[in-house]
Amino acid sequence: PALYRYFGSHEDLIKHVVADIFEEIADDIHAAIAAADQSSGGDMAAKLVAACGEFRRWSLGHREEFGLLFGTPLPGLEAVHDEVIDACAAKFSGTFFALFLELWRKRPFPIPADDEIDPGLREQLARYRDVLGVDLPLGAGLTFLRCWVRLYGMVSLEVFGHLRFALDDAAAMFEITLGELAGLVGLEYPQPH
Repeated sequence: PALYRYFGSHEDLIKHVVADIFEEIADDIHAAIAAADQSSGGDMAAKLVAACGEFRRWSLGHREEFGLLFGTPLPGLEAVHDEVIDACAAKFSGTFFALFLELWRKRPFPIPADDEIDPGLREQLARYRDVLGVDLPLGAGLTFLRCWVRLYGMVSLEVFGHLRFALDDAAAMFEITLGELAGLVGLEYPQPH
């Protein structure tokens, strides 16, 4: 009951918990990027691998929290757009997008031309770009989304145990996924030994 001195309702409490978790994961990923930046002299591949690896490490170490952020929304929160949650979620998602944008500006890589993208998808990508407020070719936005879908898909399958039918340990599969992501953005993936 003492918690409700600080929060107006159970829903308000949950929203702040979700925001705090987004803040935590974003801080951990930022720290991993900063460490990789310093140790590698700013190598983009090292920074991207560190961000993706930290996302996986955090997610596997915080399965319940991952489920709260990325699983089926709790009743009453599925359609909530709250300033606190949105700001913290933007910090998390912005971490990956900022790295992608840094890479694109430093080392542009091959992307599909606008006329190679399905018209309906082109329209959605243009809206997404407008929401982001960046001057980015549609093909680059498509590549960013393709990377996120693969990374998120791999991590969520592992977190929720949906790879157990075939794999006891998905670490090597995660490494293969990172190699595929590196190829999408024109990087050489530093394969672990």
